[in-house]
Amino acid sequence: MSFLKEFKEFAMKGNVMDLAVGVIIGGAFGKIVTALVENVLMPVIGLFTGGVNFSDQYILLNSSKGSGFTSLAQAKEAGAPVLAYGAFLQSVIDFIIIAFCIFLLVKFMNRLIRKREAAPAGPPEPTAQEKLLMEIRDLLKTK
Repeated sequence: MSFLKEFKEFAMKGNVMDLAVGVIIGGAFGKIVTALVENVLMPVIGLFTGGVNFSDQYILLNSSKGSGFTSLAQAKEAGAPVLAYGAFLQSVIDFIIIAFCIFLLVKFMNRLIRKREAAPAGPPEPTAQEKLLMEIRDLLKTK
Protein backbone atom coordinates (compact mmCIF):
# COMPACT_ATOMS: atom_id res chain seq x y z
CA MET A 1 0.00 0.00 0.00
CA SER A 2 2.86 2.41 0.68
CA PHE A 3 4.06 2.07 -2.95
CA LEU A 4 0.69 3.28 -4.26
CA LYS A 5 0.62 6.11 -1.72
CA GLU A 6 4.14 7.18 -2.72
CA PHE A 7 3.19 7.08 -6.41
CA LYS A 8 0.07 9.16 -5.73
CA GLU A 9 2.16 11.78 -3.91
CA PHE A 10 4.61 11.86 -6.82
CA ALA A 11 1.88 12.15 -9.46
CA MET A 12 0.07 14.92 -7.62
CA LYS A 13 3.11 17.15 -7.15
CA GLY A 14 2.86 20.49 -8.89
CA ASN A 15 5.81 19.91 -11.21
CA VAL A 16 4.39 16.68 -12.62
CA MET A 17 1.00 18.26 -13.24
CA ASP A 18 2.62 21.31 -14.86
CA LEU A 19 4.65 19.01 -17.11
CA ALA A 20 1.53 17.09 -18.13
CA VAL A 21 -0.29 20.31 -19.02
CA GLY A 22 2.78 21.51 -20.93
CA VAL A 23 2.96 18.30 -22.97
CA ILE A 24 -0.73 18.48 -23.87
CA ILE A 25 -0.54 22.15 -24.86
CA GLY A 26 2.70 21.48 -26.76
CA GLY A 27 1.03 18.72 -28.77
CA ALA A 28 -1.85 21.00 -29.68
CA PHE A 29 0.57 23.81 -30.53
CA GLY A 30 2.53 21.41 -32.76
CA LYS A 31 -0.64 20.60 -34.71
CA ILE A 32 -1.35 24.29 -35.19
CA VAL A 33 2.16 24.95 -36.47
CA THR A 34 2.02 21.93 -38.79
CA ALA A 35 -1.25 23.22 -40.24
CA LEU A 36 0.29 26.68 -40.63
CA VAL A 37 3.29 25.29 -42.48
CA GLU A 38 1.37 22.86 -44.70
CA ASN A 39 -1.59 25.10 -45.52
CA VAL A 40 -0.18 28.64 -45.45
CA LEU A 41 3.61 28.82 -45.71
CA MET A 42 4.40 25.96 -48.09
CA PRO A 43 1.85 27.04 -50.72
CA VAL A 44 3.33 30.56 -50.65
CA ILE A 45 6.85 29.14 -50.93
CA GLY A 46 5.60 26.89 -53.74
CA LEU A 47 4.17 29.94 -55.50
CA PHE A 48 7.58 31.63 -55.44
CA THR A 49 9.29 28.45 -56.64
CA GLY A 50 6.98 27.97 -59.62
CA GLY A 51 4.09 26.03 -58.12
CA VAL A 52 6.19 23.27 -56.58
CA ASN A 53 4.42 21.19 -53.91
CA PHE A 54 7.22 20.44 -51.45
CA SER A 55 5.36 17.67 -49.64
CA ASP A 56 5.35 15.66 -52.87
CA GLN A 57 9.05 16.11 -53.66
CA TYR A 58 11.17 12.98 -53.71
CA ILE A 59 14.14 11.32 -55.34
CA LEU A 60 13.74 7.82 -56.73
CA LEU A 61 16.65 5.78 -55.40
CA ASN A 62 16.29 2.72 -57.64
CA SER A 63 14.50 2.68 -60.97
CA SER A 64 13.95 -1.10 -61.00
CA LYS A 65 10.37 -0.62 -59.69
CA GLY A 66 9.59 1.91 -62.43
CA SER A 67 10.25 5.56 -63.06
CA GLY A 68 7.03 7.09 -64.40
CA PHE A 69 5.55 8.04 -61.03
CA THR A 70 3.72 11.34 -60.96
CA SER A 71 3.54 11.58 -57.17
CA LEU A 72 5.23 10.39 -54.02
CA ALA A 73 2.12 8.39 -53.10
CA GLN A 74 2.29 6.46 -56.39
CA ALA A 75 5.98 5.68 -55.89
CA LYS A 76 5.40 4.46 -52.33
CA GLU A 77 2.39 2.40 -53.42
CA ALA A 78 4.52 0.68 -56.06
CA GLY A 79 7.11 -0.08 -53.38
CA ALA A 80 9.82 2.00 -55.03
CA PRO A 81 12.63 3.17 -52.73
CA VAL A 82 12.34 6.95 -52.44
CA LEU A 83 14.06 9.74 -50.57
CA ALA A 84 11.14 12.02 -49.58
CA TYR A 85 13.07 15.22 -48.98
CA GLY A 86 9.96 17.42 -49.29
CA ALA A 87 8.40 15.97 -46.14
CA PHE A 88 11.72 16.45 -44.36
CA LEU A 89 11.85 20.07 -45.50
CA GLN A 90 8.35 20.67 -44.09
CA SER A 91 9.39 19.11 -40.78
CA VAL A 92 12.45 21.39 -40.62
CA ILE A 93 10.25 24.44 -41.23
CA ASP A 94 7.83 23.19 -38.53
CA PHE A 95 10.74 22.89 -36.10
CA ILE A 96 12.08 26.36 -36.89
CA ILE A 97 8.68 27.97 -36.35
CA ILE A 98 8.06 26.08 -33.09
CA ALA A 99 11.56 26.88 -31.82
CA PHE A 100 11.08 30.57 -32.68
CA CYS A 101 7.72 30.71 -30.90
CA ILE A 102 9.17 29.03 -27.81
CA PHE A 103 12.11 31.47 -27.91
CA LEU A 104 9.67 34.41 -27.96
CA LEU A 105 7.66 32.89 -25.10
CA VAL A 106 10.75 32.31 -22.94
CA LYS A 107 12.03 35.80 -23.72
CA PHE A 108 8.65 37.28 -22.68
CA MET A 109 8.58 35.24 -19.46
CA ASN A 110 12.16 36.27 -18.61
CA ARG A 111 11.23 39.92 -19.11
CA LEU A 112 8.28 39.53 -16.71
CA ILE A 113 10.49 37.83 -14.12
CA ARG A 114 13.13 40.58 -14.41
CA LYS A 115 10.48 43.29 -13.93
CA ARG A 116 9.18 41.53 -10.85
CA GLU A 117 12.70 41.18 -9.42
CA ALA A 118 13.65 44.75 -10.31
CA ALA A 119 10.71 46.31 -8.49
CA PRO A 120 12.11 47.89 -5.32
CA ALA A 121 10.60 46.63 -2.10
CA GLY A 122 11.26 49.88 -0.27
CA PRO A 123 13.37 50.38 2.82
CA PRO A 124 12.65 48.00 5.66
CA GLU A 125 10.87 49.28 8.75
CA PRO A 126 13.35 50.08 11.58
CA THR A 127 13.32 47.61 14.43
CA ALA A 128 12.23 48.59 17.94
CA GLN A 129 15.87 48.74 19.04
CA GLU A 130 16.75 51.10 16.17
CA LYS A 131 13.77 53.34 16.99
CA LEU A 132 14.90 53.53 20.62
CA LEU A 133 18.46 54.43 19.57
CA MET A 134 17.13 57.16 17.25
CA GLU A 135 15.09 58.63 20.10
CA ILE A 136 18.17 58.65 22.34
CA ARG A 137 20.19 60.30 19.58
CA ASP A 138 17.54 62.94 19.06
CA LEU A 139 17.40 63.65 22.82
CA LEU A 140 21.17 64.04 22.96
CA LYS A 141 21.12 66.47 20.03
CA THR A 142 18.63 68.78 21.74
CA LYS A 143 20.78 69.17 24.86
